Amino acid sequence: MAAQAPVVRAGWGESFEALMGRVAGCFPRRETRLTCRNMVQGLVMVKGSANCWSLAEAIGHTGPHVLQHFLSRARFDTEAIRRSADAWTVEQLGDREVMLVVDETGDEKSSLDAVGAARQYSGALGGIGLCQVAVHLSYVSAAGHALIDRRLYLGEPWAAADERRELTGVPDETAFATKPQLASAMLAEAHASGIRTAWVAADEVYGGRELRRRIRSVGYGYAITVPTSHHVTTPGGGKIKVTALPERVPKRAWMRLKTGHGTKGARLYDWAMINVHPDDTPPGQAAGHSQTLIRRHRRTGSLSFYRTWHPDPQPISVLVSTVCRRWRVEEDFQGAKGLAHLDEGQVTCWTSWYRWSLMSVLAYALLAVGALQQRRHTTPADPDDDLAMVPVSPHELHALIRAFALPRPRQDAVSDRTRFRVGADHRAGAHRRSGST
Repeated sequence: MAAQAPVVRAGWGESFEALMGRVAGCFPRRETRLTCRNMVQGLVMVKGSANCWSLAEAIGHTGPHVLQHFLSRARFDTEAIRRSADAWTVEQLGDREVMLVVDETGDEKSSLDAVGAARQYSGALGGIGLCQVAVHLSYVSAAGHALIDRRLYLGEPWAAADERRELTGVPDETAFATKPQLASAMLAEAHASGIRTAWVAADEVYGGRELRRRIRSVGYGYAITVPTSHHVTTPGGGKIKVTALPERVPKRAWMRLKTGHGTKGARLYDWAMINVHPDDTPPGQAAGHSQTLIRRHRRTGSLSFYRTWHPDPQPISVLVSTVCRRWRVEEDFQGAKGLAHLDEGQVTCWTSWYRWSLMSVLAYALLAVGALQQRRHTTPADPDDDLAMVPVSPHELHALIRAFALPRPRQDAVSDRTRFRVGADHRAGAHRRSGST
């Protein structure tokens, strides 16, 4: 590990300065620009639970007030920073074999005070629970992947509750939007930013006709899971449920393809592809090539179904690869939460949520890009070179950066957080008393 220290230190410093330089112009004041740098570093430095208290302690602030002001009241354009950061991330990850993956994740909450918090379904919680839910967009290329956008989901009761909206600072122009509508807005922004050629992948929540038509209207192909209740129209068989399709597949038409690697080796499934009539063609656009993809478990026979579309004919191997690469977003969720504290903000208001999530996205992008750079650096010219360094994952890079590239968090040296907070409270009380006299 020590042998990699100079490479890690140099790589982190170069990437960090490049990203911070890219977003610097979005801050009208030097102080907020510096706080952004400190917060992104702090999110990588803090190993345990992260909030404004623990981040302030880690980066050497006397209390959480600067970070709290930065998240809630400081004047800067949050989304301009995201757009600048996204452009940097996309440049680093490259434009080969690009996918945009839509998915949602939930963050458990202890009360209804947090903006958008409600009893609702979240796959991350394994069912219905009190949580915030956000729809995210992940950029996936042949080189790597990272989150690039997010939208907080406000359920209809929340969107209609004027008092709660006012208390949490929800903008007046923000109306109720379904999760597919949130996804559509992010895809439109991605296209406007210059991501022109891509596949879009998503689970069955996003398989409705409206979103599929929107995806096609901006020129993207798609591979989206659909439920067993989904209907398609075949060239010669009329409109039928997808569950009736497997019996129409000749035995010889099934193909056994690898979908990834598990603990027991390669994961193999049987796959079949059936052409269907597109039901989502935007006005003035050619029909293109629409299929239903069927996945069958080799032992249990359980089935999954996917709608795919592309302007050009695609072999089944490409469609299967696209479906399987959707899981990169799950890796991004795990990394952004586990390494960059995406789900630990303890913020209650609209602006604070968007800014905390943005800082987490920036921190995780640095780790994802850093891991890519490490892989490039450690890939030997000779595949048989036994002395070449082993490439690192974002999790391993996180440990290396904390060890070799960042200052030691203050709470590692002073572990008594109670003393830190008592001191901060004492100073705040003294300030109030002096102000009242």
